[in-house]
Amino acid sequence: MFTKVTKGIKISVKSKYEPAYSDPDQPHFVFSYSITIRNESQQTVQLTRRYWEIIDSNGDYREVEGEGVVGNRPVLHPGEEYSYESVCNLLTDFGLMRGKYLMVSDVDGSPFEVTIPEFQLEAPFRLN
Repeated sequence: MFTKVTKGIKISVKSKYEPAYSDPDQPHFVFSYSITIRNESQQTVQLTRRYWEIIDSNGDYREVEGEGVVGNRPVLHPGEEYSYESVCNLLTDFGLMRGKYLMVSDVDGSPFEVTIPEFQLEAPFRLN
């Protein structure tokens, strides 16, 4: 698990190779990832946007940006957490993702960025 805390917002990430949806002969590799966002601050926050950088082992780079996560813009009161799962496809059996969330504080409405820790996308057979 990869974890990072920014301004009291703790982001934890786990990734997993999905062989049932992958076809190495194509090449097409699918990875799922689970993210838990925990508000360890003293203020209520809302996640409004996400930004991802995705890099595969060929060096191919792409960016994904958009509103919320999986169709939601969760509001987190102090001590609350929100979890979701999503997927990423690559043309290689190894890559990485990193990014950030844009949050808004309920105290003054000011936006701030929260770092999503860099994590690896790796097919288990690559380790052999």
